[in-house]
Amino acid sequence: MARLKTKWNQADRKRTPKEIAGVIGFNLWVIAGESCLFLENEGFETQTHSQRLDVIAEFIAFGAHVADRMVFDEMTATEREQFINALGQHLADTLQSNREDASEPGEYRKDFINLLNDRMGEYSDCGYTEENGPSFSMRCIAGKHVQTVMGDKDNKWIPDYVIDSEIPKLLLALKRVFKGQSPSLSEADFAPPPIPESGVWGEE
Repeated sequence: MARLKTKWNQADRKRTPKEIAGVIGFNLWVIAGESCLFLENEGFETQTHSQRLDVIAEFIAFGAHVADRMVFDEMTATEREQFINALGQHLADTLQSNREDASEPGEYRKDFINLLNDRMGEYSDCGYTEENGPSFSMRCIAGKHVQTVMGDKDNKWIPDYVIDSEIPKLLLALKRVFKGQSPSLSEADFAPPPIPESGVWGEE
């Protein structure tokens, strides 16, 4: 398991939604990269670094939506808007840097933000409970999207592996990160019942 950044140096200072978003965004990349690595270790290979980033992007989009569900009841509407916009921009900036390293200079942020908004719309139609977290239907959608970007080779088992192995690890890691944000967030289980609105990310 990769080392996650879960604690602040000055633990008693309340953090802004933007600061919390930066920590969540950093850790989402770590978690998603590890999920992609585990897939490859199980024999579900990517062919290029660009394809690997496609896989990571799907895990990140799923994790970002779950993060939005987690803060829904822990922040005011204004704070949540600041958080989710800052999270989207942080993730898009990181994706831009990684795409340029993998391919060539270009504008990659817009497509990634569109992906985040598309997945937010899909996942928002799915349930989320305190006891179980994302519903099975949400997990299935995530598994199918990872399967699609992984390509045709030996991929029929990918959704099952993502659902049974990688999503539980992602959720556990993300919950650890959120719990480390106190006192900026409460020590609750971060599982509010309301469904967030779709399409919340935009480009600056």
